[in-house]
Amino acid sequence: MFAVVKTGGKQYKVAKGDVIQVEKLDHGVGESVTLDKVLLFSEGDTHVPGAPYVENCTVTCTVTGQEKAKKIIVFKKKRRKNYRRKNGHRQQLTRLMVTDISKK
Repeated sequence: MFAVVKTGGKQYKVAKGDVIQVEKLDHGVGESVTLDKVLLFSEGDTHVPGAPYVENCTVTCTVTGQEKAKKIIVFKKKRRKNYRRKNGHRQQLTRLMVTDISKK
């Protein structure tokens, strides 16, 4: 059994017990999160696509950590204009462990 969920503008294929990193969610460590934007639900040979979301289907996750991604460098330059800008960015992430996928 697996599902494809949408959160933070991205799509993730998840199964029970998977650990995923998503864009920051405002929940504390140990709290439960319900993702209801399920795009596809699959169990065995049956696949249920959403239009755009599957009705009465939720993915329940537990927050296992709040962390930051690896630092990336953003460098802008315009040639011959003496224009250079260097910035760094670390994206904040939330680590989720999938505890249940339910379809009613």
